[in-house]
Amino acid sequence: MYAFLARRLLATIPVLLIVAVLVFLLLRITPGDPAAILAGDAASVDQIAEIRKGLGLDRPIPVQFAIWAGNLLTGDLGESFYYKTKVTTLISQRIEPTLSLAALTIVMAVLIAVPLGVLAAWRFGSWFDRALMGFSVLGFSVPVFVFAYLLIWLMSLKLGWFPVQGYKRIADGWGPYLHHLILPSITLSVIYVALIARVTRASVLETLGEDYIRTARAKGLPESKVLMRHALANAAVPIVTIIGIGIALLIGGVVVTESVYAIPGLGRLTVDAVLARDFPTVQGVILLFSFVYVGINLLVDVSYVFLDPRIRY
Repeated sequence: MYAFLARRLLATIPVLLIVAVLVFLLLRITPGDPAAILAGDAASVDQIAEIRKGLGLDRPIPVQFAIWAGNLLTGDLGESFYYKTKVTTLISQRIEPTLSLAALTIVMAVLIAVPLGVLAAWRFGSWFDRALMGFSVLGFSVPVFVFAYLLIWLMSLKLGWFPVQGYKRIADGWGPYLHHLILPSITLSVIYVALIARVTRASVLETLGEDYIRTARAKGLPESKVLMRHALANAAVPIVTIIGIGIALLIGGVVVTESVYAIPGLGRLTVDAVLARDFPTVQGVILLFSFVYVGINLLVDVSYVFLDPRIRY
């Protein structure tokens, strides 16, 4: 077991290194000059060149990467070109809304999707099963921003239940905090409910045909115990895997959702930094997202050891 965990942990190091190199290079080979954006349309060539020199962009790319990597090893992500603030400070200021939105979304999705998937497998072929499959197709097909605008129109403009945009921090009170967060979380959770419910249904449906399920029923166990203790427990590995993938995929959904609902999180910061060609900020945020992605996949791998005893051997 420890060898399995050690291999998974060591495998994360080259992944993060490759991500760091790719992000650094992609930002510099794509069109757009941060110095020209900062200088403005009326700036002269000499003024732009002076700004480039001040930002260190006049140096060769390998030298820029060596300086950035050296600072990265000390925990320094650099200073934002656009905000003139340390990237670590920007991330610490914006991380609460993103974590709040992601956490509420995944909790909501799991609590809704797993029971729906189990019920659909139990009632295979029924109207409930067909309705869930139809919802899954709809959830996969419709973009997040379309759901966002539909929910804003219905729940904010027509019914007036939730604010259209904005965010309240936990320090402002749990009531305003949740009131501003529920609608974006519902928007973002639709696709994950569809994804997790579909995988849960398929996994539980497969286990319901096993011999130990027939044995449990023959012993007279209640159907709820058969479903939860035997079917769902033995289908846990693929379900946990897709939940982990869903958490990682939240990165893309958070960027769109925060932009629509004007939430000042890391997704909104990424969009603003990309538009401003703010290299240090984009590099820092993407590296953080990559670290979270790799960390979640590592936790999912570790969970296999406890969910499936065969992996321990």
